[in-house]
Amino acid sequence: MAIQDLNQEVLNLVRKHYPQIAERTLQEDIAQVGKVMHFRAGEMIMDFGSYVKIVPLIIKGSIKVSREDEGGNELFLYYLQPGETCSMSFTCCMMNKKSEIRTVAEEDTTVIGIPTRYMDEWMSRYPSWKNFVMLSYDNRMLELIRTIDSIAFKKMDERLLDYLEKKAEANNSRTINATHQEIAYDLNASREAVSRLLKQLEKEGEVELGRNRIELL
Repeated sequence: MAIQDLNQEVLNLVRKHYPQIAERTLQEDIAQVGKVMHFRAGEMIMDFGSYVKIVPLIIKGSIKVSREDEGGNELFLYYLQPGETCSMSFTCCMMNKKSEIRTVAEEDTTVIGIPTRYMDEWMSRYPSWKNFVMLSYDNRMLELIRTIDSIAFKKMDERLLDYLEKKAEANNSRTINATHQEIAYDLNASREAVSRLLKQLEKEGEVELGRNRIELL
């Protein structure tokens, strides 16, 4: 594909999926420097401790964001959906910090990758970009508050069901393909506890269990 065609593709995608990015010149700037990138389900996009090189505008699919503690235990935080971006990448690139999160494609995912060196300039130059960044921060803060509330105030079975609902929404399917160990890893829980609670939820008519498959009822 020619560079000119690729730029036109990026321009069309931005206008379709990010109407809040309103200035025409900003849309054209993104089309000049942005690159369409594809990630397969399960592919890592950014790892803990890496320097952020791009800011992703999500076009299709979903991205799982997780955090790791000093002991190497991982905790699921939230999903990113089309029309959104990773606000943590803004923080890291503007402060030249290493990433404190891991992002993995939950399903086959397409993003527009924007080099981080344009972030500061666009913040001061384009009001719609500044508003987009600030709204992204606000949305992610609300997600983090919900995650903290879930850990602090909800029982493990409630946390598990909430996690399954979010995963189903991210994949646009009520059928979740995941092992009990994978779920336990995301929730920072034991596999035995997850298996026991899933069987309890099945008895209560909330889910139907299969081999590496959970159907939300």
